[in-house]
Amino acid sequence: MKLAVFDFDSTLMDGETIDFLAAQLGFEEQVAAITHEAMEGRLDFFNALQQRVKLLKGLEMSSVDEICKSLPLINGAKDTIDGLKNRGYTVVCFSGGFRNATAPASEYLGIDADFSNTLYDIDGVLTGEVGGEMMFGSSKGELLTRLQSLLGIEIKNTVAIGDGANDLSMFVYAGTKIAFCAKPILREAATHCIDIKDLRKVLEIVDSI
Repeated sequence: MKLAVFDFDSTLMDGETIDFLAAQLGFEEQVAAITHEAMEGRLDFFNALQQRVKLLKGLEMSSVDEICKSLPLINGAKDTIDGLKNRGYTVVCFSGGFRNATAPASEYLGIDADFSNTLYDIDGVLTGEVGGEMMFGSSKGELLTRLQSLLGIEIKNTVAIGDGANDLSMFVYAGTKIAFCAKPILREAATHCIDIKDLRKVLEIVDSI
């Protein structure tokens, strides 16, 4: 068996989900600045996530869902997922973002499972709090090892694709580590780099290994 694990924001999706949400409240620049520092590895991911989500307090969940259903996917995303599954890969998505975004995208793309975080609301209005499976910089690596054990998949048969510092932990447990239009800190840990926004390059890499 083979496993391919994708980050969501700026990997499967063209942008950062939280930036799209923050724009509704006028906090896009503030949130984007925190996101940039976290993805470069200069801010602790957990603290950066909490800081950003607090700025979403008061946003209606109906608006969140509407925005998340129309997020732009990276060029070639559907073809790449289909191609990997045709090559015998189980495909999953790990995201430090939110299930409001990963669930509809994963359903459309045919991804086998998605793991992300939950935005809390009261009476349909965001509280500014978040919890879930991907809260820490170490979360992706920890969950990847559990999936490998559950599915009986070795590191050498695991491909990880991401763009930022919080993808480092899953790179540790992947034989093929693909940095996709990535920050320098992730490129340094990668076995392969893709520098154009076309995920179909992933298929060229897996066909060469």
